[in-house]
Amino acid sequence: MGDARRKLAVVLFNLGGPDGPDDVRPFLRNLFRDPAIIRAPGLIREALALLISTTRAKEARANYAKMGGGSPLLPETRKQAEALKAELQKAFPDHEIGVWPAMRYWHPLTEDVADEVSAWAPDECVLLPLYPQFSTTTTASSLKRWREAGGPETRTVCCYPTEPAFVDAHAALIRKTWEKAGRPDNVRLLFSAHGLPKKVIEDGDPYQWQVEQTVGAVMRQLPEFPDWQVCYQSRVGPLEWIGPSTEEAIEGAAKDGRNILLSPIAFVSEHIETLVELDEEYGDLAREHGVTSYVRVPALGLDAVFIESLATLVKSALAGAPGPRCDTGGRICPAEWCGCPCRNGEPVTA
Repeated sequence: MGDARRKLAVVLFNLGGPDGPDDVRPFLRNLFRDPAIIRAPGLIREALALLISTTRAKEARANYAKMGGGSPLLPETRKQAEALKAELQKAFPDHEIGVWPAMRYWHPLTEDVADEVSAWAPDECVLLPLYPQFSTTTTASSLKRWREAGGPETRTVCCYPTEPAFVDAHAALIRKTWEKAGRPDNVRLLFSAHGLPKKVIEDGDPYQWQVEQTVGAVMRQLPEFPDWQVCYQSRVGPLEWIGPSTEEAIEGAAKDGRNILLSPIAFVSEHIETLVELDEEYGDLAREHGVTSYVRVPALGLDAVFIESLATLVKSALAGAPGPRCDTGGRICPAEWCGCPCRNGEPVTA
């Protein structure tokens, strides 16, 4: 008799990053040729992707060199995958479980993982983005590529901005980091999330609203930090982006004579935007403006409560109806956010 155990596949969607210096330019080109990132006609978008990847490659290589030449995102995601697999094995001891990272812009590419998971032939396949807040530029783009590649899909988590354990993990890590830093007083807590062009939000993308829901839920656990602000980082290109920018928030805190405690609220792994942008560039900016204490909260990474949160999302997805669902099971976004993949309060598949 063969092994009759049911197979459960979990696919972790993430951005990806170059493995080494030679990968930086093609990684950037893959990023900027995505129509979800640059919303221009095909030939124009391809030309822009080539131009941007060429002009930004040198600076990007220099930044990746600070991290050993490549991005730590894939190694971090693989560790999260192993931790999640161990947690799920406890919940489903009679199942064979596989957890795959699937990167949108670099290896292992989403389409290649789709082929691998299909060949494994799971009984259930849960698609779980490592983007807690849904955006058409992240989760929707990964889902589209997965479906185009014919990957299996029985359950899909579209977002989890206020999942209780996810919120608990953030709140506890913020408090722990502040305490480890010696409890600096006169602190402004900044929540920095990756920015988006304003037009993307105006077209119905719920990302900014969901980031604000995460921050609101976290702040309800942190009454010791009455002074706080949401801000957005990583602006590129000439378009107007949502704000305030993290640079503006840092300068504003300095002007008000505040110390800074900064949480990367939309990032669950350490990578170039935390290790270089937040730690070095924005840290230098804070010091240049006279901020006495600039403390950066780590990304959630392998935090046990965060991994528990991911496991809970998988279990809830398996217990619910097929199709995209948030952590509450139905739609959480107000009606004006038409980019949400759930409609009329119920999960849908398209």
